[in-house]
Amino acid sequence: MSSPLPADSAHSNLDPDPAERPETGESVAILMCSYNGERFLSEQLASIEQQNHTQWRLFVSDDGSTDSTLSILRTFQTRLGGRKVTLVSGPQAGFASNFMSVTCLESIDADFYAWSDQDDVWSADKLSAALAWLRQIPKDVPALYASRTILVDEAGVTVGLTPRFCRSFSFCNALVQNVAAGNTMVFNRAARELLRANPRLSIVAHDWWAYLLVTGAGGAFFFDETPHLFYRQHEANSIGANTGLKSALIRIRKLFQGRLSRWIDQNVSNLDSVDYLLAEPSLEVLRRFKAARNRSLPGRLLGMWRAGVYRQTLMGNLGLVVAVIFKGV
Repeated sequence: MSSPLPADSAHSNLDPDPAERPETGESVAILMCSYNGERFLSEQLASIEQQNHTQWRLFVSDDGSTDSTLSILRTFQTRLGGRKVTLVSGPQAGFASNFMSVTCLESIDADFYAWSDQDDVWSADKLSAALAWLRQIPKDVPALYASRTILVDEAGVTVGLTPRFCRSFSFCNALVQNVAAGNTMVFNRAARELLRANPRLSIVAHDWWAYLLVTGAGGAFFFDETPHLFYRQHEANSIGANTGLKSALIRIRKLFQGRLSRWIDQNVSNLDSVDYLLAEPSLEVLRRFKAARNRSLPGRLLGMWRAGVYRQTLMGNLGLVVAVIFKGV
């Protein structure tokens, strides 16, 4: 299979001259989860190895792979050394639990943390682009970086881009929408401490939970409109990119099946269990949001407006109104 990143790739402008980004001593823990990923894993590992920012360590939590995934990982570990690559066993309870498990390991310590899927390809500046923003944020302020991605198919051929958003990113948005994929997310130590506050929670998705916690705690969130990752779309994706008509129809079906409402129930319950982490303005938004969900239709609509929740696009907000009417949130 051809690589999405040939030397003469049309996307080579995503890989700036390393000399333009001087190396720093800031350590990055790359947190990868794997499960039967033999088809694309080697390409992802190669792209991690080629990062401009070289002060990284890779921690892979494998969730019980039965194909050659572990063999590929052990070969990579042997070549780079046990100090550079660490393999651990996952909880085998789904992708979200696996990511939270490796994120919360006490034995992992770094200045910054980057989630990684097993089947993407990172551009060479994936980490350095994130750190360029993160290092501007005071260390005691939770900070979360995310970005758009280039969508590629199984053969590595570009098929599109994830959306560009135009509204602000906030807790009011996070309550009703997950805007960023975890494979793009890089965060600081303060954000990781938020994620570790209650590691036994059953969460919907690690990336949505990070967006909720960081914005809810009054932290900093940045969405980079420049993509630094080739996001592989294939039938085995746990969660793919939410783009196109097909994805929109799937979201509508989930709405009327009550899945979105159940996800929000789960998020709200989890937020209640860590409400001491939330800033007072976020607590007030959460109180209004919860109250609105339990009202009859007129009060529900008015309550959601007063809570200030919103999605990023016009169609998304129209869908939100429909969801409120049919108690889908």
